[in-house]
Amino acid sequence: MQEWFNWLVSKTSVPQGTGGSNPPLSATTVYYKPMQNSIFTKIINGEIPSHKIYEDEAVFAFLDIRPITTGHTLVVPKKQIEFIWDMDDADYAKLTAVVKKIALHIRETLGVPYVGEQIIGVDVPHAHVHLIPFTHPIEYHQEADQSGEPDHAALARTAELLSF
Repeated sequence: MQEWFNWLVSKTSVPQGTGGSNPPLSATTVYYKPMQNSIFTKIINGEIPSHKIYEDEAVFAFLDIRPITTGHTLVVPKKQIEFIWDMDDADYAKLTAVVKKIALHIRETLGVPYVGEQIIGVDVPHAHVHLIPFTHPIEYHQEADQSGEPDHAALARTAELLSF
């Protein structure tokens, strides 16, 4: 996740208040900036590769490249909305129904007793749900390893196993 965030920041950050066309912001300054495609939208559109496990007309699910545990999945609406609570009721209901479907599939396929659900909402400006399979609570609460390169071979094997 941090890798995606770093990539996104490197592509979209513009220093403010450094002269030129970026005047300093003030309490009365109002800017309209159309929402740029999030890294998740770019993944959905195939601009950035992913380890997809599920897709339908409204929802896309793929493995986190920095998983907390094997099978750590991100479930996102295809329509880019920053906060999950801002989704309209129909889209929210569709997302949660798919989250349940995928969680049950992960639990059965990986043979784990639990699949935790997290909605954090600060790392990527695109609503998303983390599904984290685990056996012991300590696994659910551990941090993902952010060092080194993602193990794409292991992710590909897991995606093949979990794909619908």
